[in-house]
Amino acid sequence: MRPNTINTLVRGLRPFHSSIKNASPPAVSAAAVEMDPEPEFFPPTPSKSALELAMTTNKPLHAWSREQIKEIYQTPLIELMHSAQLQHRKYHDPTKVQLCTLMNIKSGGCTEDCKYCSQSNRYSKDTGVKAERMVQVDEVIEAAKEAKANGSTRFCMGAAWREMTGRKNGLKKVGEMVKAVHDMGMESCVTLGMINEEQAKELKDAGLTAYNHNIDTSREHYKKVITTRSYDQRLKTIKNVQNSGIKACTGGILGLGETEDDHVGFLYTLSNMSPHPESLPINRLVPIKGTPMYEEVKHKRVKLDAIVRTIATARLIMPEAIIRLAAGRYTMKEHEQAMCFMSGCNAVFTGKQMLTTQCNGWDEDKAMLKRWGLEPMESFSYKPKEVHACSA
Repeated sequence: MRPNTINTLVRGLRPFHSSIKNASPPAVSAAAVEMDPEPEFFPPTPSKSALELAMTTNKPLHAWSREQIKEIYQTPLIELMHSAQLQHRKYHDPTKVQLCTLMNIKSGGCTEDCKYCSQSNRYSKDTGVKAERMVQVDEVIEAAKEAKANGSTRFCMGAAWREMTGRKNGLKKVGEMVKAVHDMGMESCVTLGMINEEQAKELKDAGLTAYNHNIDTSREHYKKVITTRSYDQRLKTIKNVQNSGIKACTGGILGLGETEDDHVGFLYTLSNMSPHPESLPINRLVPIKGTPMYEEVKHKRVKLDAIVRTIATARLIMPEAIIRLAAGRYTMKEHEQAMCFMSGCNAVFTGKQMLTTQCNGWDEDKAMLKRWGLEPMESFSYKPKEVHACSA
């Protein structure tokens, strides 16, 4: 194009530019403004994913939605485990694991109908588990001494009954057991069924560290497993415990015929508690012959993938909790247990027995932890790290 042609084009544009510059803006109605807002020239900042939210917060959150939890749960497994391990290191010493021992202080004769439990009197003819009297305080002391000598720092005591109502003498005796364990320098935990605040405070005064009362599974699946105690009764007991100043040990059982959505629902209930449970036991169901659950799930054992995903998701959304591998751990190979620890687990039950099922022994567990470079946690030493604010 020749120079004089370009100049002609430029001269032709100048009046047009000038007219725009000097022109008055056209009148615009308020309605038009509302209908046609000023366009955004930069795209809005995308909201954080559920995983990013879990990883970047500097304190536990108590308003997780089912959708957020499911999003985290369904994260590709390696990424999920990696994120959970990073979260674990933010809040915990990754070299420490708590060793816990559980003693059955009153076996059998429970009036509940939990379909998985061999201690229900409804199934005793088929399971062979008979009702027994509560053990003596001296027996508890001897068992606790043995557990302490083998490295356990939390001693738990379980009684097979529905609730503490009408068991004034039993509560007093349990209080003596708790005091004896506490005086030995060990943390103590009991699981005694439903309990009110007054009863819980009595145990608190005796030196009780934690009270175990599991929710077992999701609210939706719960009624397929238990009918004699409602889900809300369980939640009420947990709140009674927390209101009394005792730490709540609250988890559940995987392998009750539930679905992935039930794992999400289970975690939803726990993660929306305020405060979160101090201790979160994860049990792998050991189907016991003679219980109704045995026939239902004996060929449907929960897969490792589901266990790891549940633990990892729990670590991400309840970062301060101690996550315990509990009943059924003896069915897992060492590398499977290692995956659970990589995903945020930091406590195990160890010793001679888990109520009426097998348990990994002290020597076996201490050797395993040594191979992994892990050490037992000291009594009363657990305290989550202070986490400073961070951003995505």
